[in-house]
Amino acid sequence: MNDASPLIEAAGLAKHFGGIFAVDHLDLAVREGELVGLIGPNGSGKTTTINLMTGHLRIDGGAVRVRGHSVGGLPASGFAGLGVGRTFQITQLFGRMSVLENMLVPGLARPRAHKAHVIREARRHLEFLGLAALENLAAKNLSGGQQKLLELGRALMLEPRILFLDEPFAGVNPYLRDEIIRFVQTLHAEGRTFVIVDHDLDAIQRLVHRLVVMSRGRKIADGPLAAVRENQDVIRAYSGA
Repeated sequence: MNDASPLIEAAGLAKHFGGIFAVDHLDLAVREGELVGLIGPNGSGKTTTINLMTGHLRIDGGAVRVRGHSVGGLPASGFAGLGVGRTFQITQLFGRMSVLENMLVPGLARPRAHKAHVIREARRHLEFLGLAALENLAAKNLSGGQQKLLELGRALMLEPRILFLDEPFAGVNPYLRDEIIRFVQTLHAEGRTFVIVDHDLDAIQRLVHRLVVMSRGRKIADGPLAAVRENQDVIRAYSGA
């Protein structure tokens, strides 16, 4: 990991639902160019953390900073404008709209967007993702894996510097899982930063350079893969001890 200032940072981040802390005073810094895996048992607070760090949930305590500037009160659209993108565990596509139309929605929402340029950009991303031949198909008719790819494409239309991917491999067949891994590796090599949440530990270990583990809303490990795998707190969290 380099010593540059964090691209995005959570400091003392907290979120509670009733009397239960879903995220309990979490510190997490991600630097430009990192590829981070965020894992943990069910209910550990991973998706809530992503929601807080992308403006999809209101913060109850602590702060989120993008390039050193506090942004905790911004809506999701404000985070997107700062280059913070995300995908969702359950895809949020416009099912009756075509694949291409789904791509155009975020592209045309950008300031000073020109339709002809946005269409070219959308088709370039669809070509990269192997979806170009399906551009006129309704999104609801795509397979689960293809819908995951389309959601990644929609996120790319916002030109993010960092992408939070929530369960990108869930419900995806092995071929498309390998394709998603390859796409993420290519995008990372081009300079994009990633935080990936998933229960597919094999895929995560093939991708990431750094692993962060949560349990019961707290960070219990953070470091290189080999060290985290042998961390006794992580072993206990996954064994239920």
